[in-house]
Amino acid sequence: MSTFQQPEPKDRPARLTVGVVGAGRVGPALAASLQLAGHRPVAVSGVSDASRRRAAELLPDVPLMSPADVLGHADLVLLTVPDDALPGLVEGLAETGSVRPGQLLVHTSGRYGAKVLDPALRAGALPLALHPAMTFTGTAVDVQRLAGCSFGVTAPDELRMAAEALVIEMGGEPEWIAEENRPLYHAALALGANHLVTLVAQSMELLRTAGVTAPDRMLGPLLGAALDNALRSGDAALTGPVARGDAGTVAAHVAELRAHAPATVAGYLAMARATADRALAHGLLKPELAEDLLGVLAGGLDRTAGAGGTDGTEGDAR
Repeated sequence: MSTFQQPEPKDRPARLTVGVVGAGRVGPALAASLQLAGHRPVAVSGVSDASRRRAAELLPDVPLMSPADVLGHADLVLLTVPDDALPGLVEGLAETGSVRPGQLLVHTSGRYGAKVLDPALRAGALPLALHPAMTFTGTAVDVQRLAGCSFGVTAPDELRMAAEALVIEMGGEPEWIAEENRPLYHAALALGANHLVTLVAQSMELLRTAGVTAPDRMLGPLLGAALDNALRSGDAALTGPVARGDAGTVAAHVAELRAHAPATVAGYLAMARATADRALAHGLLKPELAEDLLGVLAGGLDRTAGAGGTDGTEGDAR
């Protein structure tokens, strides 16, 4: 349940015309959500066929324009381009005179705070960094997922209320992130969400190799319970052979992975070592069992490194 109250009418931003620069997976969904709150999308830019399709699906009848023209039509502009493209886009828009004084410029990059918008700020724009901590599909389901989604918010103090009000209008919950903490904040989200996808995909591949016909059905309840336990209890939720100190089981795992999926060995060893360290630090792994376990992990790591790479292929020409 949201812990934030809807803003009072006097605190709400005026109904705004909304533009989107970069019709990737994020921008059209946010604009559609703002439309539900009473704002009016009026312009969107998109280059690829996929971005144009997304804009047509989520923002029907909203015309496609160049980025400069989007800024010319909108009071609130969502800059939803890849992180590496954002600084150059902002500088280019400011240098060409596309930015209007009093215009709200919102970027959705997790990496950057408000300072990346300084060129636009000098042109009179109002800079906001609103990053939804959510994975997007580029479909209408994203609008529904914004309900209760946390947003990493960074903005000048005088714009804090406006930034938080916009997030709440989209159904999200604002979480204030200091400018200097944005890279760490983003790294934390990537560590949890992006790497989780890789781990789950690898796990499903291994289960198929082991003969499981429906690995998604097998993993769903297990991973759901593990995630729920981790969010509730943190390191106290650690379980499995590493946390128990079952060195023999871990050694068997490493041997099987080397035989059937050598590319997964390095990741398994790295995560097992991190798990062992946390289990030791929190008193879950008994010190007398840790020595053999850490020996297995170190031996596996040495063998991987000695193979001439870090992908666990042992240097063979397969």
